[in-house]
Amino acid sequence: MSLSRDELVKLILNNSDIKTAEDIQNTLKDLFGGLLQQALEAEMEQHLGYAKHDYGNKNTSNSRNGKSSKTMKSNLGLFDLDVPRDREGSFEPAIVKKHQTDVSHLESAVIGMYAKGMTTRDIATQINDIYGMDASPTLISNITDKVIPMLKEWQSRPLESIYPIIFMDAIHFKVRKDNTIVSKAAYAVIGVNLEGKKDVLGIWIGSAESSKYWLLVLNELKNRGVNDILIACVDGLNGFKEAIHAVFPNTEIQRCIIHQIRNSSKYLSYKDLKAFNADLKLVYKAPSEDVALAELDKLEEKWGDKYLIAIKSWRNNWDELATFFKYPPEIRKIIYTTNAMESYNRQLRKVTKSKSIFPNDEALLKILYLATVDITKKWTQGIKSWAQILAQLSIFFEGRLDEVLF
Repeated sequence: MSLSRDELVKLILNNSDIKTAEDIQNTLKDLFGGLLQQALEAEMEQHLGYAKHDYGNKNTSNSRNGKSSKTMKSNLGLFDLDVPRDREGSFEPAIVKKHQTDVSHLESAVIGMYAKGMTTRDIATQINDIYGMDASPTLISNITDKVIPMLKEWQSRPLESIYPIIFMDAIHFKVRKDNTIVSKAAYAVIGVNLEGKKDVLGIWIGSAESSKYWLLVLNELKNRGVNDILIACVDGLNGFKEAIHAVFPNTEIQRCIIHQIRNSSKYLSYKDLKAFNADLKLVYKAPSEDVALAELDKLEEKWGDKYLIAIKSWRNNWDELATFFKYPPEIRKIIYTTNAMESYNRQLRKVTKSKSIFPNDEALLKILYLATVDITKKWTQGIKSWAQILAQLSIFFEGRLDEVLF
């Protein structure tokens, strides 16, 4: 029972009894039940040492002795299963054990493997090795599709009214579209709530990263209940500030210092890279904005004739780069870089590295969601010294936290 996706679609379309989504689910349930039935028959054949009716190769006094029926529970619904019996009563099936009536764990195992980045073909092979089931990649894909309603619910869930800090970034993937391969951006937002705990607020699949699409993301956050954001930590995308202020006009913008260093380094000769960045470090590690500007002047005096474009990129973006200088070290450490987002992105890339091209946007969103659920399970600890940080934020942003704190 190894059907391709096209064969499965034809099977469904050619069935005149299928008229609703529920009918399709019932068909998939029957396919899943059929696989389990096939696996049980294979287990009995291995147990007895000969195929059904192949008496010429029979080398045992034991034999088949009918079947017993039971109703099984799965994530696809209930279905009946006929468990083969042997005359000696020594058959102990592994795929569906005696007295077992729930096989939801199989689907959970499939979804778990998918969340770890395994391809549908690899999962099918694994299921075959462990359970002896001939599970096609198409069936594996259909099982993982069961998470789509949960994904949609997660993506539209209500959010908290205020997030002191958010991180915004996008990573790019190759997706098949109309027989061509295109680059798609997965837009993600991580929010730090009033308890100092991180959470991924959502993932959106769009075209190449743009401030216009970020505007749609920000509007969706607002529609899901976010009324205020104190500080937004972003990369150097043009128009990011304008997009954020169009929806949350009072939000402070902190452009990622690490992204800025990478950007300015593109204009440097390799032989000067180390020395230039050592002098640059005196700018962004300065104790105050005044000292930082003085160090930036020194940097220009020393390197301006050779690398004026690199230095100008700092001056041109200074308002967004210098936001963190007014805060104490505890807050600076959190907002001066998008490390929280970079770490999350690295874990997503680790899960998706085996899939160079995704068949569609939904397949990409599905694995990113499953990986996110897996990743965020470990985000149980809040930010250190958060009570002190929150107290300082309530002073810096006077009145904006009163409604939720007091």
